[in-house]
Amino acid sequence: MDFTQVSSIEYAGTICFVLAILHTFSVKFFQIQARRFAQGSIGENFFHFLGEVEVVFGIWAALFILSYALLDTSHSAVQYLEGRSFAEPLLVFVLMTICATKPILNCATYIIDSLARLLPLNKNLAFYISTLVVGPILGSFITEPAAMTVTALILLDRFYNQGISQKLRYATLGLLFVNISIGGTLTSFAAPPVLMVAAKWNWDMTYMLTHFGWKAFIAMIISTSIVAIQFNKEISSLILPTKMRVNKSESMPIWITGLHLLFLFLIVLNHHHSVVFISFFLFFLGLSAVTEEYQKPLQLKGPLLVAFFLGGLVVLGGMQSWWLGPVLSKLGALSLYLGAATLTAVTDNAAITYLGSQVEGLTEISKYALVAGSVVGGGLTVIANAPNPAGYSILNPTFGTSGISALSLFKSALIPTLISIFIFWWL
Repeated sequence: MDFTQVSSIEYAGTICFVLAILHTFSVKFFQIQARRFAQGSIGENFFHFLGEVEVVFGIWAALFILSYALLDTSHSAVQYLEGRSFAEPLLVFVLMTICATKPILNCATYIIDSLARLLPLNKNLAFYISTLVVGPILGSFITEPAAMTVTALILLDRFYNQGISQKLRYATLGLLFVNISIGGTLTSFAAPPVLMVAAKWNWDMTYMLTHFGWKAFIAMIISTSIVAIQFNKEISSLILPTKMRVNKSESMPIWITGLHLLFLFLIVLNHHHSVVFISFFLFFLGLSAVTEEYQKPLQLKGPLLVAFFLGGLVVLGGMQSWWLGPVLSKLGALSLYLGAATLTAVTDNAAITYLGSQVEGLTEISKYALVAGSVVGGGLTVIANAPNPAGYSILNPTFGTSGISALSLFKSALIPTLISIFIFWWL
């Protein structure tokens, strides 16, 4: 690697990227500092703001753009921003908002509940397993961000809000992140790291099912079963609410659910074209207003924060090719696989596969190793996979005043990740 060819702007981008990662792992520190100030004071609000993981990459992206303008010109900085694609953050915002609506949640819960009844297990345990397997598999069809939102909201209602232990909270969170990351690999359009390479490498649905899909299903079943067995007594003894079930007392007109699913389908179908899916979203907002009596208030704050996080990741991620590309091009297949799984913990897995797709001459096994490594490592941190901030935003309030610990998340996702690593490479 010739460091003399690296520009000062690229160095600035990487420095801000590293500091953003360190900041992500330090949010608990800032939250502790916030509690030292009087409630409502500027000091408390400032440190609380720095302790919100969703704003971390947005903050450092803004500082990087300021550095870009100082090192070059403001015009060049604006040109760089205009050259980045923010379709994914916008899509995540739209999907999170739609999938948090009552008709979509009722529909998803009904599907998961119906499949859970087929399992010869305690009803709580069956619902837990069904949620953490079927929910992520839905990600292969309605996209991973949508599946993350639906699954996290169901887990929030049925388990996290019922006073489950902190150990079960983290075990479920790590399992959720890993399963969502691999659960979107049954198709070629739903998982961001797959989407980045599918068209260029001619990976269709058949290829994804035969090379990735069945392995993902096995890994999810094994990992979920281990957690379910480990916490069998606690899960089985819970008194779960039924308010999200579709029953006679709160029946939803089928045409409302149908229209919600139609808008979801149209947005997913046009996920490459932000102007188109944003237009559909605006019409969807009109539908929500008209059918207000069957809705709950739209949740916009969480989706906006997640989109802000991902937007910052897009800005900073564009400056990492100078070191990430050479690293990927020099690795053998197994090293590339393990390296991608490791790198995914500190950078978005879609960025890794995108940069890998720019490397010419990759063998088929190396292409598989790159993508497989990226998806199996997608649950280790909040920044590893684009949908993770959505799940983080939904479940974080249930982890107390300090929120989710980055180290505890890593530990809880490690065993499901290792299981996935073994299955995706050695089966």
